[in-house]
Amino acid sequence: MSALRRAGVLGWPIEHSLSPVIHGLWLKRFGIAGRYERVAVEPERFAAETLRLLQEQGWRGMNVTAPHKEAAVRVVDRLDAAAERIGAVNTVVACADGRVEGRNTDLYGFRRNLETAAGWERVGRRAAVVIGAGGASRAVVCALLDLGFKEVRILNRTVEKARALRDDLSVKEGMRLAPLSMDWAAPAMEGADLLVNTTSLGMTGRGPLDLPLDPLPREAFVTDIVYAPLETDLLTRARARGHAVVDGLGMLLHQAVPGFEAWFEPPEPPAVDAELRAAVLAAMPG
Repeated sequence: MSALRRAGVLGWPIEHSLSPVIHGLWLKRFGIAGRYERVAVEPERFAAETLRLLQEQGWRGMNVTAPHKEAAVRVVDRLDAAAERIGAVNTVVACADGRVEGRNTDLYGFRRNLETAAGWERVGRRAAVVIGAGGASRAVVCALLDLGFKEVRILNRTVEKARALRDDLSVKEGMRLAPLSMDWAAPAMEGADLLVNTTSLGMTGRGPLDLPLDPLPREAFVTDIVYAPLETDLLTRARARGHAVVDGLGMLLHQAVPGFEAWFEPPEPPAVDAELRAAVLAAMPG
């Protein structure tokens, strides 16, 4: 591949992004002449800068991170099914037909992180509990519905936001979304097969997620989309109770795969493996 292929990640701020580590390792592994860059873009400049990079700099596309994921919906020419369903874009692709497509790979990344976890095949599909009703929660809830959970209980500090999420998403017959306030956390966890934290609580510099785990069945899986620290207080407490736990780093790694394939066209899908995980962990601050 002779021509230099360029892509990157846009955010504000962006210095913390680990995406260049992921894509840089894959570029080296495949011997692709490509570059993946961080670009700090203020919200008011996002649309203009996105188009400049695509049209003037010849970028093949980019990842979009906070606070631009919803704004990206209005910049692209069309949305894939996941982005339209979730209402947010995290991957932009310059397509062969000249149009710009907005995609959402967070759903894919979260789902693959669970599906590749040891013992996941034994997890029931009766009910899942999701903490938080923000943008990340939308992708997680959609993934859980796709995985066949009959009921997803959405707990949020303000129940109105959880209700809005429920109202925005369509569910198949026999499935149910239940918006609840955090006051209902204990009864919501009874009979659940999975507990997911989609908030930033537990992240480095933030307070822990104050959530009693006693009502959660011991066979339930517990996962956290936070990956800094790798093992949050929630995961530590869950592990101590005997729960199988899944950290959030895998979601970050898996969500990068579709974008890399679209921009750099490797001969085979890039692997999310121990080498990649170690490289990203080594690049994490602290």
